[in-house]
Amino acid sequence: QEQLVESGGGLVQPGGSLRLSCTASGIALAQHPVGWFRQAPGKEREGVSCLSRSATSTYYSDSVKGRFTISKDNAKNTVYLQMNNLKPEDTGVYYCAARGPVTTMQAMCEIQSRYLEVWGQGTPVTVST
Repeated sequence: QEQLVESGGGLVQPGGSLRLSCTASGIALAQHPVGWFRQAPGKEREGVSCLSRSATSTYYSDSVKGRFTISKDNAKNTVYLQMNNLKPEDTGVYYCAARGPVTTMQAMCEIQSRYLEVWGQGTPVTVST
């Protein structure tokens, strides 16, 4: 059974950091592009960061560029999202997703997420005092 399981979310103060993990089973992340997406209360889901299969191409949304870093460990079949200098507007449920007929990492994050075939259940992140 193909499965993605996110972890690492929680409550953090503004300016703080969190590292999210997404561990895969039944699917080899080394063979597929992977992305992080988030959905804030009352808002549509948005792409945060996407990473190509070879890990040579990355995309970050303008809202997180310079603060978030996506990476993966193929040996652990896990993708990470290091989030620094967190802001209240980063609050939301964070999902990882993988595999699909995407073109570029920007397209994957911005307009092609509906084609991604495997999604995790999400991990909540709350940035608040």
